[in-house]
Amino acid sequence: MINGEEVMVPNSLESITDLLKHLNLHDQVVIAEVNEDIIDNQKQSETQIKENDKIELVRFVGGG
Repeated sequence: MINGEEVMVPNSLESITDLLKHLNLHDQVVIAEVNEDIIDNQKQSETQIKENDKIELVRFVGGG
């Protein structure tokens, strides 16, 4: 589950960083939450994702 929607991703994705690259979000500021735990940006490459994880991704956009 990503942002409340069931999303199929390749099994080769192992970390939050891999997921962000897959979703073309790797060059943006993104806050990631996995199973209700906020993942520090420096730990995204270490944080493994598994089937049935509930992931929330929030990115910041400019505007007024």
